[in-house]
Amino acid sequence: QVRLVESGGGLVQAGGSLRVSCAASGRIFSINAMGWYRQAPGKQRELVARITTGGSTNYADSVKGRFTISRNNAENTVYLQMNSLKPEDTAVYYCNADIMDADYTFRGYWGQGTQVTVSS
Repeated sequence: QVRLVESGGGLVQAGGSLRVSCAASGRIFSINAMGWYRQAPGKQRELVARITTGGSTNYADSVKGRFTISRNNAENTVYLQMNSLKPEDTAVYYCNADIMDADYTFRGYWGQGTQVTVSS
């Protein structure tokens, strides 16, 4: 069974930094794109950043220049470095990955989410 487990969320003051991590485990044969989404109270889940196996990235306009996504393919891990955090970045952050599992089928998997709270 494939699992994505996030870590590293927490409370930080505006202007501060946090790094969240997500590790994929289980019967994994291959991973394509990995990414981070977030969902604030009363809002829809939105893409924050995404990275391909080859390292190509895309970001939401609201985080460009402040957030950096990276991954370690050997360890099936994806990171999100968040700098210059703003109160509007407060949300539950979810990891997502396109994973080829034991059925040799690519499926989208989600982590359980990690809370990031930015105080003003």
